[in-house]
Amino acid sequence: MSLYLEHFGLKEAPFRITPHTDFFFDGAERGATLEALLYATLHEEGIVKVVGEVGSGKTMLCRVLIERLPAHVETVYLANPSFTRDEILYAVAEELSIEFPRERVTGALHALHDRLIESYGQGRRTVILIDEAHAMPEETLEQVRLLSNLETSRHKLLQIVLFGQPELDEVLALASMRQLKDRITHNFRMRPLQTAEVATYLSFRMRAAGYHGPDVFAPAAVTRIARGSHGLTRRINILADKSLLAAYSEGAHAVGTRQARAAIADSEFAPRWRAPRAAAAFGAAAAAGVLLGAGAYRLISPSSTPASAAAPVATAPVAPAQAAAAPTPPVAPPQPRLEREQVLRLAGYAAGRNPLLHARIEAARDKLDSAPDGHHSIELYFTDNSDPDRVERFLMRARELVPLENVYIVPVESGGRYRIWALYGDFAGEAHAEQAAKRLPPKYQQAFPLVPRSFAELRRAL
Repeated sequence: MSLYLEHFGLKEAPFRITPHTDFFFDGAERGATLEALLYATLHEEGIVKVVGEVGSGKTMLCRVLIERLPAHVETVYLANPSFTRDEILYAVAEELSIEFPRERVTGALHALHDRLIESYGQGRRTVILIDEAHAMPEETLEQVRLLSNLETSRHKLLQIVLFGQPELDEVLALASMRQLKDRITHNFRMRPLQTAEVATYLSFRMRAAGYHGPDVFAPAAVTRIARGSHGLTRRINILADKSLLAAYSEGAHAVGTRQARAAIADSEFAPRWRAPRAAAAFGAAAAAGVLLGAGAYRLISPSSTPASAAAPVATAPVAPAQAAAAPTPPVAPPQPRLEREQVLRLAGYAAGRNPLLHARIEAARDKLDSAPDGHHSIELYFTDNSDPDRVERFLMRARELVPLENVYIVPVESGGRYRIWALYGDFAGEAHAEQAAKRLPPKYQQAFPLVPRSFAELRRAL
């Protein structure tokens, strides 16, 4: 690794996937979200919620928040989502070095309340940061609500910040969670980075690691990395690191399309592109002993207000002169474009009792089997969360905003697990798809990358 760093003039690895607060990127609203979190935690604003897909930077944000809070704020960081109702109370008390009778939960709660009152009287504040909150049992989340009730006659004694994946919103939507949801005063969402933001992010990380000079990542490579990572920072880090290693193995000081394609081909989370030359480049790097590799889209509930949706490009009408021409011989039906194994993989996804999901998967199969290679669809999201009920809820919301017959759901199997690809429309080319993406509802503009994908590319991913 020392040669790798020396080759690019780096003082340390720029794309580690472990959170390092010196590498906190304040673009893509991250800096604004941090400032808002600091304000909320210091002004007794009730429970705060931060939601983002896996690898979107929630843990990094949490670490930076802890680091930036002033000295008079005590922080309790809880990363274990399997706490029971009683265990989370004990964990908070232990973190604050409070002695309490373990045989009585009420005794622990009273001891915690007394300690918080004492701290408040001395000008100190206490903040609990709970990671992976979406995976907590409902009864544990109910205990969190009860902890938020600890207060004096005028002031909250405890500030709580919940970090979780989009499933946290679904949990809080349950009727049993209504009281907890009502106590959440601020909601923040970690959205994926857009292509221009990925370019800024890559440049920032390189320079934070000590690099001086022109940007290493060519624009075409940035575009590849943005698409391959779906804008998630952890995946960007992995692909960027692999791209640098590929460039180093070739003696190059810049990352181009070839190295980025090689990184994507070598990454398990990316769709399985058939890129033999890219794979060969990585194989050569591995043989040289230098391939050391560094190792959702969030589903936003669309607004219920309808918006004008982009319509797929229609075929041109037949001119009168053409209609009057002599009859032409019958045209043979197009040959199926999907292989039998691809059809079987699509059919292997268990959609459960979800009629909309069944219909949109079947429509996607038909479209993939017939659409020309050069036609494009618009990627809405690509996520590791293949829960069919979750996708069905997305489709129920989507039909309020766009024509549902233009939405396609493609289950992509990899290593025995399925990922879900949500797509919109069939357009005659990439330029048509890009223009149509600009006409999609504002919620989709904000939440999704809206990347054009050719049907040839989509079929290769199956």
